[in-house]
Amino acid sequence: MQILSDLLGQSGFANLAGGNLVMFVIAGVLIYLAITKGYEPLLLIPIAFGAILANLPLANMASFGEGILVLLYDAGIKTELLPPLIFLGIGTLTDFRPLMGRPLTFLLGAAAQLGIFVAALGAFYLLGFSAEESAAIGIIGGADGPTSIFLTIQLAPHLLGPVAIAAYSYMSLVPIIQPPILRLLTTKEERRIAMPQAIPISRPAAVIFPIMVGLLATLAVPSSAPLIGMLMFGNLLKESDVTDRLRKTAGGPLLDIVTIVLGLTVGATMAASEFLKVDTLYIMLLGAIAFSFSTAGGILFAKVFNLLLPEKRKINPCIGAAGVSAVPMAARVVQQFVSDETDGQVNPLMPAMGPNIAGVLGSAVAAGVFLMMLGG
Repeated sequence: MQILSDLLGQSGFANLAGGNLVMFVIAGVLIYLAITKGYEPLLLIPIAFGAILANLPLANMASFGEGILVLLYDAGIKTELLPPLIFLGIGTLTDFRPLMGRPLTFLLGAAAQLGIFVAALGAFYLLGFSAEESAAIGIIGGADGPTSIFLTIQLAPHLLGPVAIAAYSYMSLVPIIQPPILRLLTTKEERRIAMPQAIPISRPAAVIFPIMVGLLATLAVPSSAPLIGMLMFGNLLKESDVTDRLRKTAGGPLLDIVTIVLGLTVGATMAASEFLKVDTLYIMLLGAIAFSFSTAGGILFAKVFNLLLPEKRKINPCIGAAGVSAVPMAARVVQQFVSDETDGQVNPLMPAMGPNIAGVLGSAVAAGVFLMMLGG
């Protein structure tokens, strides 16, 4: 009996704390939403299971101490390796032609980064977060998970779990968050604006684009090079038409492997002692504010720009909401909203893809600006 008592005393059951149980519930909710609602399942499921592992007493499966997830965290997250590899895979799956055919949508993607700076300033001036922490919180407004992780691990690694959860949660909630903002900020007449066909893009232009953007963006903001450089390299693999094996590997098996490892290691940072804090609630709140302001920023900029454009060249301001970088979900939400509001007469999917893709570049550049300003 003494042996059994000793074994029980050294088991995880005897060492479970209330915080561990709360984290199990949170992880369960994330898994439920990923499976039943389809909310970013490729990342929320690994993150949630990583959180479960991190909260198993005596298992050494958190991102600190010892264990396999510590090795993965140190090799993949601390070294900033995994987010750029995600961008490499995304680049092979991205078609920049909608953006190239409507260069004006570059500006909509930039305007939709408004929430990043609103949330960062709010975190710093109103809630007392440090400048580095505020930047990591603000980047949630870009609705780009890998960019959020990339910036947070350099400026505020202790906030990685809450920031990543907020970023991916709000990415998955685009269909719920954006329609009310679209309805509030646009009129029926504006929603009915049908945009003309985009400029046709030749193959040489599609090949030159990732090279030129990669050069110009990284020369302007060198600290964004790991993200934008890998994104553009992946796109070059796609557009060159002579590296099909590399394209398929980067956008298929490699992207899947990196996604699994990234999700698990981010989840492993969510030990109860680190996650269950008041700051986590503030981060979730500020993330919602950031995402809402980013959505509104794209819409309002399009409305202002319409004041300068001739009647036949006006922009449907709804596409500005797609400037957040949740690709292609934000563009699809805009298309569905406009189609429903116009009884199917206007379907701006391709126009919305321009600012949607520009938002990916915009959030990466914003992260680079924060790193330059804060010495990351």
